[in-house]
Amino acid sequence: MSSNNEVKPRDQWGSKIGFILAASGSAVGLGNLWKFPFMAGQNGGGAFVLIYFAILFIVGFTLMLAELTIGRKTQLSPVGAYRSLDKRFTWVGAIGVLAGFLILSFYSVVGGWVIRYIVKAVTGAFTIADPEVLGGLFVSFITNPIEPIIYHLIFMILTLGIVIGGISGGIEKYSKILMPSLFVMMILIMIRSLTLPNAMEGVRFLLVPDFSKITGDVVLAALGQVFFSLSLGMGAMITYGSYLSKDEDLISSSVQIPLIDTAIALIAGLAILPAVFSFGFDPEGGPGLLFITLPAVFSQMPLGSVFGVIFFTLVLFAALTSSISLLEVVVSYVVDEWKWNRKMASIVLGGIIFLMGVPSSLGMGLWSDIRPIMGKDIFDSVDFIASNVFLPLGGMMLCIFIGWFWGIDKALAEITNNGKLNFALAGAWSFLIKFIAPVAILVVFIQGLGIF
Repeated sequence: MSSNNEVKPRDQWGSKIGFILAASGSAVGLGNLWKFPFMAGQNGGGAFVLIYFAILFIVGFTLMLAELTIGRKTQLSPVGAYRSLDKRFTWVGAIGVLAGFLILSFYSVVGGWVIRYIVKAVTGAFTIADPEVLGGLFVSFITNPIEPIIYHLIFMILTLGIVIGGISGGIEKYSKILMPSLFVMMILIMIRSLTLPNAMEGVRFLLVPDFSKITGDVVLAALGQVFFSLSLGMGAMITYGSYLSKDEDLISSSVQIPLIDTAIALIAGLAILPAVFSFGFDPEGGPGLLFITLPAVFSQMPLGSVFGVIFFTLVLFAALTSSISLLEVVVSYVVDEWKWNRKMASIVLGGIIFLMGVPSSLGMGLWSDIRPIMGKDIFDSVDFIASNVFLPLGGMMLCIFIGWFWGIDKALAEITNNGKLNFALAGAWSFLIKFIAPVAILVVFIQGLGIF
């Protein structure tokens, strides 16, 4: 293993805006467009959104700043970053890399479904208004042994093509195209949705909190969603932070990224739920909201097939901005630790992750009787290990590491660029990272494991 002094100069972000768009893109993904509206639907709408906002700033900002700080301080991927600061915590970095590996394997399968639905929209297949028929078509597609795997492969190739280009020439370049396009398309869909009859019912449901709906379950659902949505605990922000220059303002970045992420989640809610209410569908439609309820909505909308194409294209863009960060976590580890070149690391790892995703796809149909964890199919089992075990464990250990081992003073020196930047919330952040955030994450962790 060569020493850090011998390593060639590390790739860096070309601009502040490029980094913000890429990091926001990592956070903005299926969690915002697919999970946020149905989570809000299942958890009381406005009550969930209110709790989500509160947790976003307590836990989201705190951990975002922590991960970026470790990344920029060490200029290394998660495993090397923890090892360079305290060898006892190397395993925490390894959990992050493993989480990225596992999440991308099933995330790419869903990315493939999105591509299939773009094809359906382009070919004018959104003419059926009956959710039951659409549900049957969706199930027959995802249970097919071959077709979803072909689309899974196409999605993986798209992800690979961007990551091979590196940081400034690949991830940053495409994030500058994908993120603004995503934003414009979302605004278009939102405006269309808000002009439908009875759309205000959906707006009220999403934005007006019914405080009687706030329960322990709603708080836990919001906490879990913040974690999932912001890509925390998997080392993605440590990896992206490692490509930052030493004079970057980490504080403003850690505010801007969660704000952009939340704005897009809210716009997604305002694009989807008013349309769902307008046509009398169930906002508690769960995961099927994206692939069953919305095609039914588009079928009844003037120019519905056009809006269907736009909508599923923006979902694809959002999925890609996240998948490239997941692959980058794994690729940067192999480039840093094993000294492989980026192209070879990307192709080999992308190939392995694609193959790992095949059982998740087959678990929907051919292998549906294989239920490895708590009666869950293969797809849900892999999701469970990554989202309910690795992500909270990684996030909790990050807080414990900074608060109790590496030291708040060292973290604050890095955050303030050795005193050059004013960090008015230094005291609050220190308290949150030492006491509040780890306890909050521990609660999510225990609840996620089904202990209570």
